[in-house]
Amino acid sequence: MKGFVTLIGAGPGDPGLLTVAGAAAIQKATAVVHDALVSEAILAQACPNAERYDVGKRAGQHNTSQDEINDLLIALARADQVVARLKGGDPFVFGRGGEEAEALKRAGIPFRIIPGVTSVVAVPAAAGIPITHRGLAASVGIVTAHRLDGADAPDWDALARLDTVVVLMGAERLSSIAQRLIEAGRSPQTPVACIQSGTLPQQREVIGTLADIAERTHAAELGSPLIIIVGNVVRVRELIGYG
Repeated sequence: MKGFVTLIGAGPGDPGLLTVAGAAAIQKATAVVHDALVSEAILAQACPNAERYDVGKRAGQHNTSQDEINDLLIALARADQVVARLKGGDPFVFGRGGEEAEALKRAGIPFRIIPGVTSVVAVPAAAGIPITHRGLAASVGIVTAHRLDGADAPDWDALARLDTVVVLMGAERLSSIAQRLIEAGRSPQTPVACIQSGTLPQQREVIGTLADIAERTHAAELGSPLIIIVGNVVRVRELIGYG
């Protein structure tokens, strides 16, 4: 199988949460194109002779633009490479997997998609927090902190009405996120959890409310990668005695 690209969700971090299908595709690859949060334990599953391309970002700085990534995938496939494109979490949950699939389709490159365990669900679960829970939460909103302003800004009034809000990549915007939800009508006493490096051995959590979560998280020196969960589901952690 030459000249082929597989868009693979690498999961939330723990290599044990990589899917069987994802692992099999990595092992068959002759070239691996990966994001920054894909662990070495997952990359090590590739053939030792496979070419590696790190196209991720660190500290908010892109090593490679999305257009450059698209061009790289196309060039590798046209060179008869079997490409494993590894993306943290699921490629279609703020992973730009859809954009890459569009580019491959336009270029006439055959490809397939292997879903991954998304951090939206896995990271809260690893801290004992369901994002839905009977009697507490029947609706969920998902937003990335990279799109808080401009044309891509979320509808904060609509988000505030949802039972649970999950914010990805929100470490640097936590105070602003909390304030916007309060201004949109959410109670300042709404429970909030911030989870750093979820599913990994170094996972850390801070629990608070919209009123004090920014201060608590800053005091605990939590940083990226950070996921924020807003809503009464955070209380389930105590109910089940987790953490």
